[in-house]
This record gives sequence, structure tokens and C-alpha cells, in this order.
Amino acid sequence: MLLTNPDLLDQLVASKLPECIAIRHHIHAHPELSFQEYETAKFVSEKLTSYGIAHQTGIAGTGIVALIEGKNPTSKIIALRADMDALPILEKNETAYASQNAGVMHACGHDVHTTCLLGAASILQETRDKWEGTVKLIFQPGEEKHPGGASLLIKEGVLENPKPDAIFALHVYPHLPYGKLGFKEGQYMASADEIFITVKGKGGHAALPHQTVDPIIIAANLLVSLQQIISRNCNPLQPSVLSFGKIQGGNVGNVIPSEVKLEGTLRCMDETWRAQAHALIQKHTIELCRALGGDAEVDIPIGYPSLFNDPTTTQQARSIAQQTIGSDNVVELNLRMAAEDFSFYTHQVPGCFFRLGTSHEGQFEYPVHNAQFDIYEPAIGIGVRLFCAIAMGFVPK
Repeated sequence: MLLTNPDLLDQLVASKLPECIAIRHHIHAHPELSFQEYETAKFVSEKLTSYGIAHQTGIAGTGIVALIEGKNPTSKIIALRADMDALPILEKNETAYASQNAGVMHACGHDVHTTCLLGAASILQETRDKWEGTVKLIFQPGEEKHPGGASLLIKEGVLENPKPDAIFALHVYPHLPYGKLGFKEGQYMASADEIFITVKGKGGHAALPHQTVDPIIIAANLLVSLQQIISRNCNPLQPSVLSFGKIQGGNVGNVIPSEVKLEGTLRCMDETWRAQAHALIQKHTIELCRALGGDAEVDIPIGYPSLFNDPTTTQQARSIAQQTIGSDNVVELNLRMAAEDFSFYTHQVPGCFFRLGTSHEGQFEYPVHNAQFDIYEPAIGIGVRLFCAIAMGFVPK
């Protein structure tokens, strides 16, 4: 088995790294927004074809799924996932591989994720007579946009025929140095729900407020009072965040508008509390607005669930990482109130979402979603190496 000869696997990864960096440069230079990854999907498909890997395209629009069968292909099914979409950000880097699509940038590292999975695919295909089981490769669209590409792929059967015993994904992490990997068992990332509220009143002259129902005053009261949904209803030991980032109403200072629109986000770590919070926000908003003479419409589309790393699966993945890069280079991650649509998979099959360190000696420390985000590219080799090691060495319980 290849894992018994780690030096050989290291040599394979090293030999693939130049090609992987070239792949990353191409994808980074040609970013595409969520559910518009047409050229990216075409590029990935061409690479898989060149590796001799059969695959299915057009899943949920631009998704791609491939299977690589090793020895005894039914003995285990391991899924590896990478997301492909970019963000609506104008890149400020001046590298040779900077975005050529104005206003669109791989500022969250999905170009790196796709590259790592392609690199692993190449090695797994070449060595399929040296490991057991089947590896399912999932190249996913639309991680950055509701309703999340993962949810759509699941609806189209990506977790069936065959069903994975476990699923894994990595994510770049500029707060972690090159050479490090991060893991956390159990609850790791929050659910994410968008909140849209329209506060309705009666417009009129600002000098005659008694003839109006002022939705700005109602909205101001509502914004303050909604914070009590968290502070007085949620167990203080349960992480939860309610924030509003947009308020829009009126056009001039001397006219009271007829309505005000609010947009916010709710982040939770517990699915039961999440459902309760939705109901409380809806009830409180309607009742307060009516008590102040107005009315309201509330829309809370169901977003990404919280991300739960299966403890047994994560413990084994952590052990494989320790064997791969050394125990001192594997760190414990903290809870994050950010969200990831990989969470949809973790509610269906045992999963592990881990972090890849990408900064180096004080460089490449700009956070994700920043116009100057970039990575120390040798980190790609570690991502490829661990994807391969997990695919080959993971043993379902």
C-alpha cells in the first residue's frame, strides 16, 4: 500500500506541485461568480479527462462529480469536496496571475481548494492499484451564495450511487502558518440565515409627524429591541449572533417615508435554538411594529446549517495529518461564527472540514474576502498530500 511508503507519496506530490501552481494561477486569473463557473468547470473537466478520470458534468448547473476506483472498490467510499466559485471583489494584487475578470476575485481561496483536489485526483488515479476503496471527487459550484451549491448537489443525488462513508474538505486559513493544519471535532461553524424586514408606516411631511406613522422611528426601536432575542432568550453559553448590516428608508430629510427596509444575519451553533430564534424574530417584529402603529413583513429564508465535524471521523483525519506532517504541526481550531455550505454534507454523512495554513513569515496574512488575499503556494502541496493520505488511509467505523 502506498501509505506504507510515505517517501514515495511525498515524491509524487513534489513532482505535481509545479503543475498544481500553474493550475491555481489559471483558475485565479479567471474567476467566476457563484453558479456561473462555466469556464472553471470546463477547465476542471478537461484536466480530469487528461488524467483519464471519468466524470459527470452539469450537476446543479456547473458541478462535477468523478469516481476513482482502487482495489476492492466497494470496501469504502471516501468523498473529497472542493468549491469553485469566486467573490464580487476587485482584486488589488499585482501578481502575474491576478484576476483578469474585473470586479471578480478568488478572495476566499476556492481556486486553491479546486487545485488541491485536482492534484490529489491525478495522484490517486496514477496509484489506484496501490490503495483500496473508491474516491468520489466533488467539484462544487456556489458555496458563497444562497442556497449553497452543496444543498443543490445533495438534491441531485451527489451523496448517492455510491453513498460516501465519510466526506472531507479543506479551506485556506491565512491566520495559520504554512506547514500547519487545523482541526476541530464536533461543532465548528455557525448556521447562517439572512433576515429581510420591511417596516411599514404612513409617510408624510417631517414637520407634521402627528399625521404620519414614522417607520424610521419604528425601525430604530426594532433594531435595538431585537437584540433581546439573543440576550434574553438564548442560553448565554450557546454562541449566537444577530446583526443588521443594512437599513434603507427615505430620500430626503424633510419627508417621512412609508417604509424602511432592514437586512441582517442570524448565526447559531444549535439547530433547535436556530428554529426558535426564527420564530421569536418573526413574532417580536410583527408585534412591536403593530404596537407602534405600523406593520411589518419578515422573510427569513433558510440558509446554511451549522457545521458539525463528526468526532470519530475528525479524530482519524487528525491522526492521518499528524502522521503526514508531524504532531507539532497539527493544531486545534476555535469555534467560528462564520458559515460554510459544507455543513449540508455533514448533516447527511460523517464529515470533516479542516484548515490549511497558507501564510509564511509575515506574508500572505490578508484575511479571506480581502482584495489583497493571496497564499504561500507551497501550501498547495500539503493540501494535495493530505487529501491523498485521507483517501488512502481513512478507515470507516
